[in-house]
Formats: sequence, C-alpha cells, structure tokens
Amino acid sequence: MNTTDVNTKLIDSYLSLMKNMSVSNKLDLISKLTKTVKIDIEQEQPDFYKSFGGWDKNESAEELISSIKQARSFNRKIDEF
Repeated sequence: MNTTDVNTKLIDSYLSLMKNMSVSNKLDLISKLTKTVKIDIEQEQPDFYKSFGGWDKNESAEELISSIKQARSFNRKIDEF
C-alpha cells in the first residue's frame, strides 16, 4: 500500500466523520483549514528565497550593473622582473 492510498483512505474517513456535522460547523472547519494552509504557504516562501539569496531590492538591471561595477576593487599587484 503506497502513501497515496493511505492518504486517500484517511481523507475518506475524515469525510465520513464530517457527514453529520452542521453546515456552520463545516464552514468553520473550512475556514480554519484555509488559515492553516495560508500559514504554511507563508512560511515556505521566505525559506525558499533565503536558500537562493533572493534579491529584495527593486533596482533596474542597469542600476544593478552600475552598483556592482562601482563596488569592484582591484588590488592586483604586478611584480616586476
């Protein structure tokens, strides 16, 4: 039995439990589930961007290139023979 079958059976068992719930309770449950999913999505996004060093400034490509070029420092020493 793979995890998809287990998850499907679990979801079906939850649905059978909820058949007898009132409409207002079902709506409340939907609302709470939606909030938890939104929280999960919000927590995933910053971790994703942090792992790749996401750029958080709104500079144009030209401005970014200019700032990179200005930040360069050359400290190469040429030895004479």
